[in-house]
Amino acid sequence: MKAIRCIWEHNGEDTLLYAADFVGAYTRGETQEAAKAKMPDEIRSYCKWSETDIPYGFDIEIVQEKESELHICDADSDVLFEAEKAALTEFGYEQLKHLALKSAEDFLQLYNSIPDKNAVASQKRKTFYGDVPRSASEMYEHTKNVNAYYFAEIEVDADNNGDILECRKRGFELLEMKKNFLLNTVFDGSYGEEWSLRKVLRRFIWHDRIHAKAMWRLGVQLFGENNIANPFYFADK
Repeated sequence: MKAIRCIWEHNGEDTLLYAADFVGAYTRGETQEAAKAKMPDEIRSYCKWSETDIPYGFDIEIVQEKESELHICDADSDVLFEAEKAALTEFGYEQLKHLALKSAEDFLQLYNSIPDKNAVASQKRKTFYGDVPRSASEMYEHTKNVNAYYFAEIEVDADNNGDILECRKRGFELLEMKKNFLLNTVFDGSYGEEWSLRKVLRRFIWHDRIHAKAMWRLGVQLFGENNIANPFYFADK
């Protein structure tokens, strides 16, 4: 049985767990144990989405730990995985780019399936970045509009114009015009956070999943599961 290798980012016991070999897969919990308990369902849905084999067994091995002062409960994160410092092959880059673009395309499919994109089902709540997006429209705009920010952290001058797939594609095209981008240079980014191309690729998929889960649950609650697209294969739990 092969263990699910995870990076543990935490503020006290409050936990984010990232699956190292399933790029962008994650769980949150008030404790590490709570986050671990959610990981099997996350890996199953991730593997269905990415069309990869579901592992046999779900023993979890912590391979890296990052103690943080950030708002882990709201998915505030600044960890750079040790593996995200390594250079990329062209094949490895194309695989990760494919997933990042598939994620954007599937996010757009989910968003387009929401009948009323301004409907809400929760009260206002503030986080470190402002009010939590409550409607599908707010979730979509928030998720799309990290595009310029993420690319800027690795010195790519991208924008947020067009839909989530269009602006992400353009960002990769601009990246690929740079010499030696596969070296995966580690950059000192905003707020003292370290970034690399591998991290950007992981962050896109991870951030999409956070808000796609919220959007799908909103859609199911308001309009019924049969009326909402579920390209990410989320389970209603």
